Amino acid sequence: MRIGVGGLHHETNSFAPQPATLERFLEADAWPPLLEGDDLLPGVAGRNLAIAGIIEALRTARMAPVPLLWANACPSGPVTRAAFEEIWRRFARRLRAAGRLDGLVLDLHGAMVCEHLDDGEGELLARIRALVGDLPIVCALDLHANVSEAMVALADGLVAYCTYPHVDLAETGARAVALLRRRLAHGPLARFHAKPDYLVPLPFQSTEVEPARSLYAALAELERAHGVVASLAMGFPASDTWWLGPSVLVYGEEEAAVRQVGMRLVELYAGAEPRFAGRLWSPEAAVREALARPVGRPVVLADVQDNPGAGGTSDTTGLLAALMAARAPASVLGLLWDEAAARAAHAAGPGAVLPHLALGGHHGPPGVVPAVADYEVRALADGRMVATGPMYRGNRLELGPMARLAPRQAPGVEVVVSSRRMQAADRAPFVQLGVVPERCRILALKSTVHFRADFAPIAQDILLVEAPGYMPVDPRKLPFRRVRPGLRLAPRGASFGAP
Repeated sequence: MRIGVGGLHHETNSFAPQPATLERFLEADAWPPLLEGDDLLPGVAGRNLAIAGIIEALRTARMAPVPLLWANACPSGPVTRAAFEEIWRRFARRLRAAGRLDGLVLDLHGAMVCEHLDDGEGELLARIRALVGDLPIVCALDLHANVSEAMVALADGLVAYCTYPHVDLAETGARAVALLRRRLAHGPLARFHAKPDYLVPLPFQSTEVEPARSLYAALAELERAHGVVASLAMGFPASDTWWLGPSVLVYGEEEAAVRQVGMRLVELYAGAEPRFAGRLWSPEAAVREALARPVGRPVVLADVQDNPGAGGTSDTTGLLAALMAARAPASVLGLLWDEAAARAAHAAGPGAVLPHLALGGHHGPPGVVPAVADYEVRALADGRMVATGPMYRGNRLELGPMARLAPRQAPGVEVVVSSRRMQAADRAPFVQLGVVPERCRILALKSTVHFRADFAPIAQDILLVEAPGYMPVDPRKLPFRRVRPGLRLAPRGASFGAP
């Protein structure tokens, strides 16, 4: 069998300042650049990506993957009309030229919003359907997908990641192929789709902590017991669309089993509502608390509201300012995005001092200002490396010129600066610059949850820090205009704030 493979990935923060232009899809960062045709298969080989898992599973099943197009851009503001239409033009050209296909397996995100489209994936699937008719289509989705009715109606199956941090991307691709094989063997499958009525803030969606850990364990058990394929997509809280929020998805041959599992998952999600909560720390309180802990394994301070993996600019300075004010020893903050600072460091060289450097703070939000100081250049790197952590494993990172800088007035504080945005979810960028994360006293990481995969095993504790950024922990602080009536933007009774 000949199976078309491809995909389009963008997690849209409708309130982030930078749009996703075509240039963002064409450049490599933590993921590969846009890949077409013969470049696609080798371009994703060996990476923890759903598209890579799709291709490997097809080959294992002796099905021929027919490469179309795959593209990803770092989470940001809406995808521009020009970018979406150009990528669609290229995809459609490849699809028309592919010849006879027996099915399609796509790697999509599920939370893409465009300048001209509220439902990017729904529109993409509608255009594909217009070209392929009733050809079976199955899609792998992100756990944060905001699944629309159009997506469910237009695809034969949707399968979402089951882990956050997302360590099962390739595995989810393989699950999508298994679902396609069931569709090809048995015809159209029974399906269940429901959208529960409350949204969980990103930090508390982690499947490594309760109650999500137990929810996804129950999902796996229900799948095994009833022979179905089930997903709980938690939703991405910063996409301003009607379809914002969680979805329960179940597929199988038996209508009764599919519905039984679907209703049970809806019940379990409803019952977990009171337990979705957690403490947030102000930057100053978090630094004081970390310094009060015994010296040993590092304390991780997660700069959760400036996560570039959720549309943050990765250059806010609230947590950095608190570290500098406390002159926190053996402390490293990263990854801070400031291409100009990185290039200035490379021009000056190791050991040089960059006087009155305005580091970070160039993109807001209001009230955020650069951290101005005299910075010593401690180390330089080209930003090219292979990721080693559980989530990004196998990915060849392209972060542009990088530097490790230390402010003269707080020499125990160091900042890992990159020229491209990537959340601090892998130790490799730190190690390339000579940082030994295990020996740090404080690791201040611009990430919401993904950092847990590689950094939690070495941390004595993790504190969630509420510093300014474009991804507020509490979605109720966002100025939504398109969200459907009846969706609660946070668990009932939830109160999030920093002491």
